[in-house]
Amino acid sequence: MKQPPPHGVAAPPHSVFEDVQGLLVGSLFVALAVLMFQQALLLTGGTTGLAFLLHYALEWPLGWLMFAVNLPFYVFAWLALGPVFTLKTFAAVALLALWVQWLPLWLAFERLHPVLAAVLAGLLAGTGILIILRHHASLGGLGIMAVYLQKRFGWRAGVVQMACDALILLGALWLLPPLQVLLSLLGALALNMVIAVNHRSGRYMGV
Repeated sequence: MKQPPPHGVAAPPHSVFEDVQGLLVGSLFVALAVLMFQQALLLTGGTTGLAFLLHYALEWPLGWLMFAVNLPFYVFAWLALGPVFTLKTFAAVALLALWVQWLPLWLAFERLHPVLAAVLAGLLAGTGILIILRHHASLGGLGIMAVYLQKRFGWRAGVVQMACDALILLGALWLLPPLQVLLSLLGALALNMVIAVNHRSGRYMGV
C-alpha cells in the first residue's frame, strides 16, 4: 500500500492518467446529480444554477447552456490561476456539458422524491466537484472565484460557494415555486457541506 508523504513534504503531482480519470469521473458524478435535480424540477447554485434558470425559462438545452455561461470566466482563470488550471477546467466543463446532454438518453428516474433528490444530488455533486478540485481544476464560473479566494486569502471554497449559491437560489423565486427553491437550497447546502468539510487549506488540495 502506498504511504502518504510525511507532513510538510509535497505530494508528487498527478499523472496524466490520474487527471483524466479524475475529470471524467468527477464530471460524470456532477452530471448525474444535475439529472436528478432536473427531473425533480429543482436547480442548484453557481453558473450551473444560472444555466438551470435559463433552461427553465427558455427551454434551451441545459448542457450547452452550462458550457456557454462559463465562457467569460476563463480569462480570469487564466490570469489568476494559470493556464494549467484553466485548460483542465475547460475540459471538465466540456465533459460535464456532454454528460448532461447524453445521460437522459440512457437513464431516467421512474420515481424520485424531491427531498431525496435534493439531498442525494447535492452530496453526489459535492463529491464530483471535490474530485475535480483535487486535480487542480473546477467546474468554472463561481467555482473559479471560490478556488482563487481560498488560495489567495484562505477562505474556504465551500463557504464562498454557498454564499453565492444562496443569492442565485433566492433570485430563482421569480421563476419557481417557493417549495422548489427551498428544496434546491437544501441540495446546495448538502453540496457545499461536502466541499467545505473536505477541501480545506492545509489539507490535501491536489497538484
